[in-house]
Amino acid sequence: MLEQLRMLGDPVLRQQTKPVTEFDARLEKLAQVMMEVMDRGEGVGLAANQIGVLSRVMVWRHPENEGERYVFVNPEIVEKSETCCTEVEGCLSVPWATMEVERAEEVVVEAQDLNAEQFRVHLSGLLARIAQHEIDHLDGRLILDRTSPEERRRVLKELRERTLATDT
Repeated sequence: MLEQLRMLGDPVLRQQTKPVTEFDARLEKLAQVMMEVMDRGEGVGLAANQIGVLSRVMVWRHPENEGERYVFVNPEIVEKSETCCTEVEGCLSVPWATMEVERAEEVVVEAQDLNAEQFRVHLSGLLARIAQHEIDHLDGRLILDRTSPEERRRVLKELRERTLATDT
């Protein structure tokens, strides 16, 4: 059931993913499925554990250019700017909720592609935010962990109320 998006409360979202060591057809298929799930959810990024796979893989697309799509295998943030900014974020695994999250304005990410080739990329603005968000997922963290206690309480209250409204 790889195409099932995992939601807040699913323990797999809190698990640390494992580095990928085999670069084969199964990895390519995983990346393809992840792109499909991301597109279906109208997201800009997706981490493997969001579909229940504990592999260190993330996919994302450029939010302003649909054709630019990326697969990062074993990504790590190796540099962060001291300059941060707070913006509103959403998450496919925390549906119907947005919250303010502080993130570094710029990051340098080292990763591998689907052929195990190492690369290094400098990202800023929204692209840096997307990478940080997805790498957080790979480390078992959610945006709720990155927001203020007040925002967290507000969002959890909204989610509880929404759940109660749909249960009746």
